[in-house]
Amino acid sequence: MGDLIIGGRAGQPLSVPSGRGLAAPKTAPGGFGTILQGMIKDVDNLHGQANQAITKVQTAESGSIHEAMIAMEKADIAFRTMMQVRNKLLEAYQEVMRLQV
Repeated sequence: MGDLIIGGRAGQPLSVPSGRGLAAPKTAPGGFGTILQGMIKDVDNLHGQANQAITKVQTAESGSIHEAMIAMEKADIAFRTMMQVRNKLLEAYQEVMRLQV
């Protein structure tokens, strides 16, 4: 089976030109725990916004059903993503605990 070559010759690593490609990761002063707390707060804020949008629709305060549905979907996607991150972290922790010393 042949080697897969993308954008270069075999045996040479790909290089990303400066100013393009992936942005540098953001670093938080508190570390990993602070990043997780911030992500959880963001998910909570999205759920709060969805609840407010639903309340506006129910009380007829110029809230549209479309905006409420979009807010609910954003909150749902954020929550599912957070749960996937949680599951991966838990799997990684369990794998580390299974390691023989």
